[in-house]
Amino acid sequence: MSSFEFESGRILKDVNVEYSTMGFPKYDEDGNITNAIVFCPTLKGERSVLANLHNALTMDNISNDDEFAFIRDKKYFFIRIVSLGSPESCSPSTTDLKHNFPNYTFRDCVNFKKQFLKEKFNLDSVLAIVGEGVGGCEVFTWACEYPDYMEFILSMNNLAKLSGTSYIFFKSMESVLESNDKIYSDVYDPSLSKLVVAVNKMLFLNYLSRNMLSNLSRDELDALLDNFVEDGLFRDVHDLKYLCDCLLEYDVNDKLSNIKAKTILIAIEGQFLVNVEKEVLPLENAIDDVEVMVIQLDEGEFDNGESYSSVFKIFSFLNEYGVE
Repeated sequence: MSSFEFESGRILKDVNVEYSTMGFPKYDEDGNITNAIVFCPTLKGERSVLANLHNALTMDNISNDDEFAFIRDKKYFFIRIVSLGSPESCSPSTTDLKHNFPNYTFRDCVNFKKQFLKEKFNLDSVLAIVGEGVGGCEVFTWACEYPDYMEFILSMNNLAKLSGTSYIFFKSMESVLESNDKIYSDVYDPSLSKLVVAVNKMLFLNYLSRNMLSNLSRDELDALLDNFVEDGLFRDVHDLKYLCDCLLEYDVNDKLSNIKAKTILIAIEGQFLVNVEKEVLPLENAIDDVEVMVIQLDEGEFDNGESYSSVFKIFSFLNEYGVE
């Protein structure tokens, strides 16, 4: 995009936006796309149920699988947009602004994507917005701030504000990041790479269930941890710091009554940082048209890109729920 203005008033020029599409757009008589579904990715990369959904949709045998008939029949047009603050799009690292990058909120993240969708696809509304984890924060914010923009939302593994446990976790992460004064230097210091490793080890805890922590051996946990940290070495310490700050300010709990979209919330049973019974299920009383689905994440699903069991559960649920 030629420019983007943050809520703070700061403006960045020549803004990068990474995106990809899948499926085929359908148009009404006025030339507007009517079947767009926006996917808001999380930090997990391939260790994500919705990332597995994306992988499943691109499998070679998709044409022979009734679970994916909606893709075979060209029913939906998926648009995946990498978020503001992430290294593939406009971020502290890719702009080389580092610690001078504008502070951003999830409302900024939503406005960033709304502006892109308008400029690239002439979209003023979409059929649905889906997201997991950090991406789910965008979904909630989008539906609360712009309730007429979408007909349907799906948020997985996320709340309308940080849980108490998550808040303490990210406050601790903030302290770790700020413990190295070099983060505010204009010259990169090798010690910051060690800081990235330490923070990635903390983030790993976000992606485990209590069941996995109880059942996996230390050797298995070490292997998963090492793989996760290795995958995260590309992350820049400044990107992590700004995301942490954004998460600590996240709270749309008092705006949930604004949501007009049909809503599906998916929680992972036994998630370490979220209490499903006390923090997820009460959302059924806070949103008008909502269904809550609790799934058990398979132990192998965290590490195995070929595992789609939770993906199929989601498809089955959506079909039962009557998403047209």
